[in-house]
Amino acid sequence: MSAEVLSRLHADLADQVAAGAVPGLVAAVVCGDETEVLVIGTQGLDDPTPMRPDTIFRISSLTKPIVAFAALQMVEEGVFGLDEPVEGLLPELAGLRVLRSLSGPVDDTVAAERPILVRDLLTFTAGFGQVMAPPGTYPIQAELDRAPGAPGPPQPARTVAPDEYLAALAALPLLHQPGAQWMYNTASDVLGVLMARAAGATLQQVLQQRLFGALALRDTGFCVPSSKIDRLATSYQPGPTGGLELFDPAEGGQWTSPPPLESGAGGLVSTAEDLLAFTRLMLGRGVFEGRRLLSEELFTAMTTDQLTEEQKQNTISMPGFFDTHGWGYGLSVRTVAGDGEPAGSFGWSGGLGTYWAATPGGSAGILLTQRAMTSPEPEPLVTQFWSGVWAAGAGQPSRS
Repeated sequence: MSAEVLSRLHADLADQVAAGAVPGLVAAVVCGDETEVLVIGTQGLDDPTPMRPDTIFRISSLTKPIVAFAALQMVEEGVFGLDEPVEGLLPELAGLRVLRSLSGPVDDTVAAERPILVRDLLTFTAGFGQVMAPPGTYPIQAELDRAPGAPGPPQPARTVAPDEYLAALAALPLLHQPGAQWMYNTASDVLGVLMARAAGATLQQVLQQRLFGALALRDTGFCVPSSKIDRLATSYQPGPTGGLELFDPAEGGQWTSPPPLESGAGGLVSTAEDLLAFTRLMLGRGVFEGRRLLSEELFTAMTTDQLTEEQKQNTISMPGFFDTHGWGYGLSVRTVAGDGEPAGSFGWSGGLGTYWAATPGGSAGILLTQRAMTSPEPEPLVTQFWSGVWAAGAGQPSRS
C-alpha cells in the first residue's frame, strides 16, 4: 500500500474534520494482506474523547449485508429455502393484496399473484418498501408514514415488537406484485423476523451463534451495554442553517437499551475492528481464518446482481441508482466501473454516516462517521475517502 496515498488520504480526511464536517471518524483501507486504520477527531462535538479503532458507531444499513450473510447460512443448512414462501413462518403475510396502481386509492387493490419468497426478501423484490418521493406524491405515502418502519433514519426506541410489526405491515397493500420491482429497506426487517422465528430465538442470538462468534466480533449488536457507553460516538444530522445538530446522544440514547424490534435493516452498532473481520470474511469469499462459513455458490450469488432489467425499472426507491449498480443478496453490486471503483465491487452504506465496499481483487474500505446523510449526493468527505481507497487498491495517487 502506497505511503503517499495513505498520507494524502489522512490529510484530506483530517481537513474535513477540522472544517467541521464531522467531529471525528474512523476509517480503514484494506489492500490484500495490508490494512491501515485512520483515526481522526473526537467522539462528539461536546465530547473530547478521542476516536479510537474500537469506538462504537450506529452502522444503520450496513446491518443489511451482515443479516443477509447469516440468512444465506440458514439457506445452506436447509432451515428455509430461497424459493420457499415466507408465509409458512410468517402467516401474517399470507393472502396479501396489491395496489392496482401506485397513484390510485389505497383501497383499490388486487390479489397477490404469488406468495412472497425468501429470495424476494434478499433481493428487495417482495413488493413492500420505502417510497422515496416528495410527501403527498402518492396516496399510499400517508399510510406508510403512520405505520411502523416509516421512512427515515433508524429509531430503535420507536419500533414495535415483531408480531405487531408484521400485523401492521400486512394491514397495508403491497406496492408491487411479489417479484416485480426492487424496493428499498423493508424486506431486511422482515428477513430478520423470519430468521428469528425459524430459529426460535432473537435475531441477536441468531447472529451471535452463526456469525459474531465465528468472527470474534466483540462490540456488534442491537444495543450498547452500560459498560461500553464511553466508546459510543454521538450521532448528528446536518442542521437547517448549516453545522450539525444532535440526532442521538451517547448517554441515554436510543441504542442504550434493547429495542422492541431488532432491525435487520438498520439496527446494529459496530466498530471498525469488528467490521474489518466481516470484511476479511467477504474478501475471503465466505472463508474466515481457514474456516468456510458460506458455500462458494451462495457467496457468489450474494455478490452478483440478482435483478432483471424489469425489476430495476420505474423504481420509486433511489431513482437512478441502477444506472451503475445492481443488487445481490442484501448488498449492492457495481455493474459499471466509475470514479475509480471497479465493476464487480460490492458493499453498502448506512444513512447515519457509515460506508463499506470491497472488490473481488482484494481491496476494501470502511468509513465510519455519525453524520446522517440528507442527500443522495455524497459529501466531499465521502468522495475523498473512496478516491483514496480505490487509488490505494490500484497503486495510483489519489485525487483530492
